[in-house]
Amino acid sequence: MSGFWVFKQNGVVQLVESLGSEYSCQGSNRRKVLVHVPTNEMVTSYPVLERILSSHGWERYYDDPDLLQFHKRSTVHLISLPRDFNKLKPMQMYDIVVKNRNMFEVRDMYCLR
Repeated sequence: MSGFWVFKQNGVVQLVESLGSEYSCQGSNRRKVLVHVPTNEMVTSYPVLERILSSHGWERYYDDPDLLQFHKRSTVHLISLPRDFNKLKPMQMYDIVVKNRNMFEVRDMYCLR
């Protein structure tokens, strides 16, 4: 099975076999999403991320008012994120993945309509 998945606002998901005039995945329609692997939950906001990270031993770190930061006591790791969730970049998502082996993945989300 080949093709791509189209996610529509009404929750319908459709596999499209080939690119036709109705569907096109332009660069602006493609984005990365952070997914919590054990629950297959997509991280859609900072409260969701904070809940998941805290369940894995991470604590909020309130040192910098311009950043949202998390620290894990048993390590030297610090996760620093922009205050605005919409400004979260793939590089920062991969930072979360690297510091939480086998807990998170960065995936492509295609054709949001």
